[in-house]
This record gives sequence, structure tokens and C-alpha cells, in this order.
Amino acid sequence: MNSSLLVILSVSVVLATTLTLIVRRSALNKQLLDIPNDRSLHSVPTPRGGGAAIVLAFAASIIALYATNYVETKNAMILIGCGAIVAITGFLDDRQLLSHARSRLALHFVAAVIAVSVLGGLPTLPVFGTDVRLGVFGGILATTYLVWLLNLFNFMDGIDGISGAEVMSVCGAAVFLIHRTTHDYNIASLPLALAAATLGFLVFNWPPAKIFMGDVGSGFVGFIIGIFSLIAADSADLLGWVWVILLGVFIVDATVTLIGRLFRKQKPHVAHRSHAFQHLALRFGSHKPVTIGVVAINLFWLFPIAFAVTEGRIDGFVGVLIGYTPLTIAALILALERLQRIN
Repeated sequence: MNSSLLVILSVSVVLATTLTLIVRRSALNKQLLDIPNDRSLHSVPTPRGGGAAIVLAFAASIIALYATNYVETKNAMILIGCGAIVAITGFLDDRQLLSHARSRLALHFVAAVIAVSVLGGLPTLPVFGTDVRLGVFGGILATTYLVWLLNLFNFMDGIDGISGAEVMSVCGAAVFLIHRTTHDYNIASLPLALAAATLGFLVFNWPPAKIFMGDVGSGFVGFIIGIFSLIAADSADLLGWVWVILLGVFIVDATVTLIGRLFRKQKPHVAHRSHAFQHLALRFGSHKPVTIGVVAINLFWLFPIAFAVTEGRIDGFVGVLIGYTPLTIAALILALERLQRIN
């Protein structure tokens, strides 16, 4: 690893740590706290909005990486510009200044449409040895994918450390596979930058959390990871499948939960305890084993499958099916258990 890249990443960790402390102190002074209620899983009032530290540290890293020729102009503009739209939307939502779900969703789609347009749509997808080009439909699919990743990270950020741990483990695995596949530190440096910024925040968000990420951070990291996957897929098409596989825990839990709530005619954006990870946290009486469990699934189940895809041992689409099937079954079982307990 180049020494300049190592310096940038190290500074990012320190910057994110310092900014998290500043945000926490400000939130305490202004009483910007998440107060425990019957739908939350924390027991004491906790400062929120710590994700702003991730946003600022990551943006600083991208600027530094651009200045040292690690990041292309187009990618830097998308990550900072479109990422800013998402982060500001989340910031306003955290401060209850943007209360309408439709307004938030509209801004999310604006950011996603701009990003996908600049990137040139959905990259080619290899399916069973055939390169599939979806054209305009691919652009629509990529836009929806970005908006869904953005919101599912928001939905899944419900217990201490889970989103930060997801970012760290998924980005770490992706960096290894990207570099092994492309030998390109320029592309690998992007998830490294997000992981470094997230590490500085995770120090204070690890169970028991001293500060929460908030919408400003959760939506931002989900959106940025989506951008990473499109950029990586454009470089090596099978890497698109790799990112989708690695994100399996969050994608499956959020999707199964959303479908279940829509089926029961419940509003998806209203706070609830319907997720599999929430059910497990209540069962264990602690956040830590669930957060550690998510990391373990990422590293010991999903990563080997993604690795096999990069080695050409299995097709990317098949890899998604293999990775997601047991996760989906587990999520459905936990959902049924929760319904039986309620009834």
C-alpha cells in the first residue's frame, strides 16, 4: 500500500474520531437525544447525529485521494455531490426539519438519478456466462437499487454498532476482492476511505453506544456503498455481484421485513421492532452478540461465496441465491416467531 494512501486513511480515522466527540458534545448540550420508547431497543437517552462525522471525514478523504490521483474526477464529484444531497436530507430529518416521507424519498431519487446518469447507467451484468445489458431499464434498476440501499441502511440502523460493523466488514471484504481481481488500488481506495471514516465513529457506537449514527450517517453510508458497487462493476462486471452478495444480511432482513409490513398494511417508515436483528437483540437481551453475529455471517458465510464468484467457480447470480437462501429462511422463521408471540 502506498504511503500517501496510508497517511490519508490514518488521518481519516483520527478526524472521524475527533468529529464524533465534537458532535456528541454538541448533541448533549442541545439535548438532541434519542429518548427510549416502546419501539426502541436502547434504555438510556443517547445523542444522535454522529454519522455527520463519517460524512465529513469521508469527504475529506475523497478530496485528498483526488489530489493524489487515486480517484477520478467523475467519481469524486458523484461521491461528494450526490452524497451531500443524501447527508443533508438525513441531517434535516434528524433535526425533524423534513418530516414528510415523500419529500425525503424525492431527494433520495434526485441524488440517485444524478449519480446513475453520470456513471452511465447500470454496468453489464454477467449471468451464466452471458453479458446482459439492460439499457434504460438498467438505469431505472440502478436508481432503485441506490435508493433501496440508502433506506435499508436507515431501517437496519436499530441497535448499537450494527451499521458501523456492517460497513467495516463489507468494505474490508470488498477491498480484498477488488484488489485481488483488478489489482487497482484506485478503486479499492474508495471502500477503504469509508471504512476508515466509519472506524473513527464506531469507537463510540460499539455496544453500549455513546452516540447513534442518525439518518445523516445511515442513509449516507448505504448510498455511498451502492455507488461503490456500480463503480466496481464498471471496472470488472462480476464485482457488482460481489457487493450484492456481501450486503446479504442487510438486504435480506430489510426486504423481508418491508414485504411483511406492506402485506400487513403497515406503514414502512414508522418506527417498529419487526426486523430479525431486533427480534434477536430482544431474545439475547443484548445488542453485542447480534452485531458480532452480523460480522461473522459476512466474513464466514458471504465472503467465501463472493470469493468463489471472483475465482470463477460459481456464477454471480447463483452466488446470490446460495448466500441469500438460508438468510431468507432465518428471517422468515424469526418473523413468524414474532407474530406468534404477539398473537
